[in-house]
Amino acid sequence: MTASVRWEHGPGIPTDRGTVVTVGTFDGVHRGHWAVLQEIRARAALTGRRSVLVTFDPHPLRVVRPDQAPPLLTTPTEKKEILAESGLDYAVFVSFTETLSRYEPRRFVEEILLGRLNVEELVIGYDHGFGRDRSGNADTLREIGVDLGFDVDVVPPVQADSEAISSTRIRSAVAEGRMDEAHRCLGRPYSVRGIVVRGEGRGRELGFPTANLRVDGGGKLIPPAGIYAVRGILKSGTFDGALHLGPRPTFKGSPPSVELFLMDFDADIYGEEVRVDFVEYLRPVLPFDSVEALVFQMSADVAKARDVLAIDDNARP
Repeated sequence: MTASVRWEHGPGIPTDRGTVVTVGTFDGVHRGHWAVLQEIRARAALTGRRSVLVTFDPHPLRVVRPDQAPPLLTTPTEKKEILAESGLDYAVFVSFTETLSRYEPRRFVEEILLGRLNVEELVIGYDHGFGRDRSGNADTLREIGVDLGFDVDVVPPVQADSEAISSTRIRSAVAEGRMDEAHRCLGRPYSVRGIVVRGEGRGRELGFPTANLRVDGGGKLIPPAGIYAVRGILKSGTFDGALHLGPRPTFKGSPPSVELFLMDFDADIYGEEVRVDFVEYLRPVLPFDSVEALVFQMSADVAKARDVLAIDDNARP
């Protein structure tokens, strides 16, 4: 059983036993991040210290260079839910501000890591950068650690398909519809959440009742338009499904939509939040000459999604 994570949004955690700390944006909390988190947990258990993750909200680039800020793989809420499974003692969400962005590496260490967290061991990923203009790196931290009396350890990259896992790589995979690659890097399916709202009811008329989702991403990366094999996670359980994401060219004047068809499911879920786990991109959105042609294709899409999801069930541990 993992220890419960206590969420802190500033100073105030007990530091009497010293801490093992990691710092970063941790967008996606992917397998590479997970290796760092398990390392600090193991080191804290070995030494009797507390394990602490320090992360930032908003993403630092949204403050420093908003025009270059990437879409998020995980919102703060999603990040907390994933980290709750990590077994860490604490996760500290630091408000990233313009003032903080101007901190030199040594000042950040002295005021935040030492002054507030009493760090005795710092564990970082191989590509970690921090401080003003990301001027701090592993070598900088080791020098500061020698001066101020804490150890610094670097966790090497974790690979998938012989390539290092990174948030940038995962963003590219999701943006191009390579959902299986994203899954291998994240260690779980890429997901998006939405609230079920009333639509035009056209899916039910066509024999495929769909849940229309209102997705307010909050800066989150949305996969490209297309038809996907997915799973829908509801309060009542997890269901196989097919998802339409994007424009509806067969019906002139209809706005783009996110429509989830859940297989072998019939219940009223209006107003419920649904998490959609993306398993595989099936095809692009296409216009059809007739409603009959569209229905024929929808039947083929659902059949293919069933096959994909059955294979996925057997392939995953």
